[in-house]
Amino acid sequence: MKFGVIVFPGSNCDHDMIYSLGEILRQEVVPLWHKEVDLKSCDIIALPGGFSYGDYLRSGSIARFSPIMDEVINFANKGGFVFGVCNGFQILCEAGLLPGALLHNVNQKFICKNQYIKPEHTDTAMSLLAKSDEPLKIPIAHGEGRYFATKEVLSEMITNGQIVWRYCDADGSLTEASNPNGSIMNIAGVCNKNKNVFGMMPHPERATDPELGNTDGKVILESIIKSFN
Repeated sequence: MKFGVIVFPGSNCDHDMIYSLGEILRQEVVPLWHKEVDLKSCDIIALPGGFSYGDYLRSGSIARFSPIMDEVINFANKGGFVFGVCNGFQILCEAGLLPGALLHNVNQKFICKNQYIKPEHTDTAMSLLAKSDEPLKIPIAHGEGRYFATKEVLSEMITNGQIVWRYCDADGSLTEASNPNGSIMNIAGVCNKNKNVFGMMPHPERATDPELGNTDGKVILESIIKSFN
């Protein structure tokens, strides 16, 4: 399996992603600079977290126009697998590859902590190994993570099974208190209608190394790998 990790000016989780996929999960990984126009025959494209272009204007709004994004969009539209984490999720929404938008957290503050999430569906490429009754503890670190979609879009997403992850408490309950940023329906991650493009705000790549005391993120990344085997 060959992963391509796109690096934008301001990306700061690219090495986390490369380390987790390469060193922990033993996959082939290549960094892809944002000015490149060649995806180097990668099977899967990952857009990491960070602050692309300093989050100027709006998170992900400038990175969406980086040269490599034309290739990513073409790749995705042809059925290629793409996933974005945090800022990568924001970029995919800005590029129109995922529905909805990420707004400022409801408390107007940057949030950095461990957060429980649970799968809404366990038949997607990012949740194959997850269990609906076993929440995962995954770090979050964002200032603009409040997912929003109109009622019409949200209704279509529910019908199509596009809601993948939702914020919950340690027992799996979907409560207002367990929603860290005010996301509609506690949404933490979604996919497109064809289920080949995924985005989530929590950072699974930050929860794969036993040295950090948490490996729940491996469930998510290993689900991606399993979906291709």
